[in-house]
Amino acid sequence: MAAARGRTPPQERTSAQRLPVARVLVDVPLPVHLDRPFDYLVPDRLDADAVPGCRVRVRFRGKLVDGFLLERRETSDFAGALSWLERVPSAEPVLTPDLLALARAVAARYGGMLADVVRLVVPPRVAKAEKSVATEPGPPPPRPVGEWSRYRHGASFLDAVHEGRSARAVWQALPGEDWPRRLAELAATTAAAGRGALLVVPDHRDLRRLHDACADLLGADGVVALAGELAPGERYRRWLTALRGGTRVVIGTRAAMFAPVPALGLAVVWDDGDDLHSYPQTPFPHTRDVLVQRVHAAGAALVVGGFARTAEAALLVESGWAHEVVADREVVRGAAPRVTAIGEDWQLARDEAARAARLPSMAFEAARGALGADAPVLVQVPRRGYVPALACGDCREQARCRRCAGPLALPGGTDGDGPRPAACRWCGAAEAAFRCPSCGSRRLRAVAVGHGRTAEELGRAFSGVPVRTSGAGEVLSSVPARPALIVATPGAEPVAEGGYGAALLLDGRTLLARPELRAAEAALRLWFTAAALVRPAREGGRVIVMADSELQPVQALIRWDPGWFAGLELAERAELGFPPARRVAAVDGTPEAIESLLDVADLPASAEVLGPVPLGEPDEDGATERERLLVRVDRGEGRALARSLHDAQAVRAARKAAELQVRLDPLEML
Repeated sequence: MAAARGRTPPQERTSAQRLPVARVLVDVPLPVHLDRPFDYLVPDRLDADAVPGCRVRVRFRGKLVDGFLLERRETSDFAGALSWLERVPSAEPVLTPDLLALARAVAARYGGMLADVVRLVVPPRVAKAEKSVATEPGPPPPRPVGEWSRYRHGASFLDAVHEGRSARAVWQALPGEDWPRRLAELAATTAAAGRGALLVVPDHRDLRRLHDACADLLGADGVVALAGELAPGERYRRWLTALRGGTRVVIGTRAAMFAPVPALGLAVVWDDGDDLHSYPQTPFPHTRDVLVQRVHAAGAALVVGGFARTAEAALLVESGWAHEVVADREVVRGAAPRVTAIGEDWQLARDEAARAARLPSMAFEAARGALGADAPVLVQVPRRGYVPALACGDCREQARCRRCAGPLALPGGTDGDGPRPAACRWCGAAEAAFRCPSCGSRRLRAVAVGHGRTAEELGRAFSGVPVRTSGAGEVLSSVPARPALIVATPGAEPVAEGGYGAALLLDGRTLLARPELRAAEAALRLWFTAAALVRPAREGGRVIVMADSELQPVQALIRWDPGWFAGLELAERAELGFPPARRVAAVDGTPEAIESLLDVADLPASAEVLGPVPLGEPDEDGATERERLLVRVDRGEGRALARSLHDAQAVRAARKAAELQVRLDPLEML
């Protein structure tokens, strides 16, 4: 009957003679209780192509979906009838045993699902990119001669990297250091010994500088750069180049922490305190922690480098797992600019308003001195925009939109009839007739001043001096060595040829006053990053920080001693029981969902439950839609905490309960 209707009868399928069962990790969003591979039969026609690590197509819940073949087996534990592998799109073993082991380790550390991690590890396939990819690296480059001898134990660390030892270092870069060149020297030293190097930086500007330095030592074909802004085909081609061993050095932004690097000999994370190193997708892995796991498994060397130091890096040193690579104090003082903070007695004697002024007289003096020496001046402003936050001019209550209750701000510029009125930052509606709901006042005042307004004010104060901005709209990569005022938001500071003559770090109190666990650490990191671009004090370089001089972060900047502050921060975190001294999980969800999780979770013995606390404003009845629960345990029970929360999520998912978001060691605790 089927033949009469013109249909082709289905062909009989026979399974492979050897290892006919394939364990497949399906690449689809699954509830947590289905976080496991599934067994399929391998048809004889796909026997040769169905190799462990390759991509496959299978039927799952009635749909044809993608997956990864994890292993071939003789038998299955499943008692029912197995479905068949439908296709093998590519026999390329993209999920290698090392990458699979890494994915499992990351999932275990963060309490995530293996499929979610594998989705981060292996990029989407672009078939066209598989046709022309190098499979053999060029000859090893000669070992470079670098300037690591400026650092205590720097030369011996380079020797250890070249010899293939598992050397682990927390590198404190000198102010003004050409850090891309130093990292390129590390990568070239590793490549000269025939091993692979993986270097991860926060953003595309850092990546561009590092790529130029690596290409200078290794040649354009000696390094592969992976970045999120690449086209899918180009990114996959470069990823395959690394997988097939076509290069020994791989660099990139956060996604590159999972890049395949054969014979890994060195892993580097630069500026590990930058928020960009935390992956924004579940299970929210951090570059530093992933690389620590990779070098531990591979017996490779590790460098955690930066101008500042995080509490996590300080813990690596304090525990003895890593060692400091720092310069002697005399060398640091010779390279650092002169740092001055407000609030010192001699300053207040000269200018009584210095403590309250946003830009006191000493800042103007430092800027004029640098401009007079034909050098640019860097002005770091924590907030972008014009006036990003407004409040009532009388009662100081935050000004909010009448339509959606969003915060009001001044966008800056004109609309033809004069300055543009205040507008909502959420819905964009203009508010030309503001009236405070609390006191009835129509007056507005600035709570925070952005880089746009700052540039406008400096342009009036320094007549005839060019003022350029570097921020969200346009980020400058470099500026020439001539007089100019460069107003930049944190992370967007361009490099100046020959260094800046001065840097003005505005609104320090605002940075330090943020209600966050890492506020002081983050502020100091931003200050060190900007101050490191300034000329040494012997060449007239000055840094003015708008924060009280008696504060510990300010003292660390004045003394140029980030390691000292990181040690204090770690000790305080240990006393309070926060990361990295203890492992902490943040659970976000509805009150009912959080309560049900606690009912089924088998938490470790040292677990301490904090909260839950509301994440938003309560309604009239005092209820909130979402809450946050914190669970903290001793570091030794971190894996047990992750496993218990994962298992509890699996039980809840099987009951089709409301979803929760679980994050281990989140950057934001509040």
